[in-house]
Amino acid sequence: MRKIQVITLFPEMFDGVLNSSMMWKAQQQEAIEFKMVNLRDYGLGQRQRVDDTPYGGGDGMLLMAEPLFAAVESAREYDRNAKVVIMTPRGQRWKQAIAQDWADSGDGYIFICGRYEGYDERILTLVDEEVSVGDYVLTGGELPAMTIIDSIVRLIPGVLGGEDSAAIESFSDGETLEFPQYTRPEDFRGMKVPDVLLSGNHAAIAKWRADNSVKAD
Repeated sequence: MRKIQVITLFPEMFDGVLNSSMMWKAQQQEAIEFKMVNLRDYGLGQRQRVDDTPYGGGDGMLLMAEPLFAAVESAREYDRNAKVVIMTPRGQRWKQAIAQDWADSGDGYIFICGRYEGYDERILTLVDEEVSVGDYVLTGGELPAMTIIDSIVRLIPGVLGGEDSAAIESFSDGETLEFPQYTRPEDFRGMKVPDVLLSGNHAAIAKWRADNSVKAD
């Protein structure tokens, strides 16, 4: 069974996401195991401190190297071959093709969720992959980690259900957005389903879908 571990100061943020819908199904199928690693458990001293001011001055606090190293090393004891992932603006832009590669790889992953003004740069000596989910700033790495985990796990065979469920999605070929889709009723408030989709002509339907797929920017 593949393992995905998340190092975070807020493990409770993941409860609803990882225990619902397809993420819950993947666990029931024993396709994946999720494990939360509370960074605070590795904090220093009686107050379990995990952050400190940056050398050279500046606003905010940085996550310290010692707790981060201890958390990653503990997670690697649980899965020695897992790849360590951190979310950073300097990382590669997350894409569907990467999600597919990671889903196909069979690897386990350890996600480090940053907080505050960032982290001690020395943690990158333990990191295998740096990833960015977009050119914007969030308060922590938890939401990007959830996004990446969801995009990987749903591509594990059997999780979505139908064999073609993932194959016809947007970006499945790296560049094409999925064609429009419709279901019952055929006429809703004067908005009708295209006649070709009701025709039963599979060749015509395939052509319509190809013609109505859009190239992503």
